[in-house]
Amino acid sequence: MVIVSGWLRVDPLVRDAYVTGCRKVVIAARTAPGCQEFVIAADLLEDDRVIVYERWASDAELAEFRGSGPDPDQSAAILEAQVQQYRVAAVESA
Repeated sequence: MVIVSGWLRVDPLVRDAYVTGCRKVVIAARTAPGCQEFVIAADLLEDDRVIVYERWASDAELAEFRGSGPDPDQSAAILEAQVQQYRVAAVESA
C-alpha cells in the first residue's frame, strides 16, 4: 500500500476555487484502478492551506494515475507544498 499525504499552500483568495477546481481530479482518481482513497480538502483553520491524502494499492497503480502530473493551472497556484509518499508494510484496525 502507498500513502501520499501532506499539504499545499495557495493564495487564500483562490483556495476555495482551487479545491473546487480539483473535483475532476478527485473523480478520476477515485475511479482509477488501485485507488483506495483520494481527498483534496480545504483546511478548516488555515485559509491558505489545502490538505492532500491518497491511498493506493501499489506504486504501479499510483504511477499509472499520475501520468504527466497536475494541470499547469493547478501547479501555478501552488505557492508551497509539503507532500510525502509512504510505503506501508502492514495495516491494523485502529
